[in-house]
Amino acid sequence: MVILPAIDLYDGNCVRLYRGDYSTSSKVADDALKAALSFKESGAKWLHLVDLNGAKGEAGVNAGIIENLITASGLSVEIGGGIRDFEAAKRYIGMGAKRIILGSAAVKDPALVERCVAELSPEAVAVGIDAREGYVSTDGWRKGSGVYFLELAEAMEKLGAKYIIFTDISRDGTLAGPNLDMLRQLSQSVKCHIIASGGIRDLGDILALKELGFYGAICGKSIYSGTLNLREAIQAALR
Repeated sequence: MVILPAIDLYDGNCVRLYRGDYSTSSKVADDALKAALSFKESGAKWLHLVDLNGAKGEAGVNAGIIENLITASGLSVEIGGGIRDFEAAKRYIGMGAKRIILGSAAVKDPALVERCVAELSPEAVAVGIDAREGYVSTDGWRKGSGVYFLELAEAMEKLGAKYIIFTDISRDGTLAGPNLDMLRQLSQSVKCHIIASGGIRDLGDILALKELGFYGAICGKSIYSGTLNLREAIQAALR
């Protein structure tokens, strides 16, 4: 299993949110690149990077920091937040990102997912499914879509998506543990590689996800708050 430490960028700062609420934004690191390099030192191969401004439609606010992280961290970067057209997706891949994440676009413009999979490759695309009480949220988690998470996952698999990042928004930033029940439902509904996100607290959660056979786990607040040792998590995931 792959461990993906997370950096969320908001107004140029490395932050964490509580249950996706922007008003709860709290700075967790002074320098995003230093944080990424510390992840690499701990053995990480991947970085999960989210442009929170981009998710809200505020493009370009974090552009310089994002490019620096992609080019200078030495990590394989998956990037999401506000990627809603092919040009933006292609630009990030051209910059050196290994994978782009399509969230709102998967609901509003499924043809974009299909095009990115076909023209950028299935390995370069992940669909982000972020749900409240089972229903997908869009636009930086601020709007409901009325689309059930399993319905979206099945539709995306038919379009060729190979990777799904699933977040239970009610768990995100809470350290309350991942929603294993919804993750199990997802794994039984599609054959995609599933990356679990939201609520991961400690090594016990990592081991539970590994035992269930998930492809990856995104860890954010647990690393910054010290409830999870990244090096130990990576070693456990590799065993």
